[in-house]
Amino acid sequence: MAIRVHVDAHKCVGRGMCQATGGQVYTVDAATGRNEMGGFEVPLSMRHAALRGAAACPQGAISTEEDPAEPETIALGRVGLWTFALEELPVGELTAAAREIEELGYGTLWFGEAFGREAFTQATMLLGATSKMVVATGIACIYGRDAVTMAQGQRTLAGAFPGRFLLGMGLSSPMGVQRVRNQQFGPPVATMRDYLDGMTEAPLGPSLPVTPRRVIAALGPKMLRLAADKAWGSLSYLVPVDHTVRAREILGSEALLAVEQAVVLDSDVDRARQTAHAHVAAYLRVDHYVKSLISLGFAEDDLRDGGTEAVVDALVAYGDVDAIASRVRKQHEAGADHVCLQVLTADPGRTPMAEWRELAQALL
Repeated sequence: MAIRVHVDAHKCVGRGMCQATGGQVYTVDAATGRNEMGGFEVPLSMRHAALRGAAACPQGAISTEEDPAEPETIALGRVGLWTFALEELPVGELTAAAREIEELGYGTLWFGEAFGREAFTQATMLLGATSKMVVATGIACIYGRDAVTMAQGQRTLAGAFPGRFLLGMGLSSPMGVQRVRNQQFGPPVATMRDYLDGMTEAPLGPSLPVTPRRVIAALGPKMLRLAADKAWGSLSYLVPVDHTVRAREILGSEALLAVEQAVVLDSDVDRARQTAHAHVAAYLRVDHYVKSLISLGFAEDDLRDGGTEAVVDALVAYGDVDAIASRVRKQHEAGADHVCLQVLTADPGRTPMAEWRELAQALL
């Protein structure tokens, strides 16, 4: 595969920035001191130098074009885990937990980026501690890094751990972006579209023989269509089975649909529902989750005061292993390709390894 380069004679003034950064590619005309004009091709091995030189041109005289490589093959498995529990673990405990999760047979380990470690750093530790399990960000916030940096990080991990890193991206929430990151929260769909385009056009990052996969957090129809058009697919978070049915219809048959499913493995139904209710109540303070549930037919009154029992039951599977297995089966039947389980406990600070083990025996 080659990359096509074009140097515009009307813009180039021969200041040499492109030669300084991409000297393997850009040839200086001895008479004029400018680049070779017109179009030419360079091999994939020189992609980085070509893009770096083009980005360095102060006049914007160099344009590049390349055919996309084949998409990377990533096997997520039917069931994985989604967790916040690893963010604050000491590194030794983190790596030991990752190794055991892999040994239990979970296909993919998803983790959020919220209160603890930066997403790419944590992904590197998890990938380094394991040998075959996929590690996925669920999600890395796009306001935490510009599109070029996100693309560089993705390409770096995809090259270091082929077939094992999946980049999941999202917008977070207005509160998290404005209050915590001190940035302006933009129109969600337009902001994500521009960001994905920026990643695709990013001139920096290591060369790869494949195109790394990416998914985006998507709830509404417009974001789901964007996930199908400009990503591998979507990750749905805090959704009932009805949303999975709708998401599959919008995404079509080819796009990936990964669904986070919150579960409480506790045969004491009252205690399990209490744990589930506390989890749901926290998210019903966030507008986009409320709007998503209203679009699925829940009334505003159902979502007040932490949500009714019907809302909690729709969003969280709780009870014994059979009850949880039944919900996972329904999510798959509704159109999910991959279900990642978020195990909730009455003690949010405890790593639910015992529950992960029990569920693995039943589901994998």
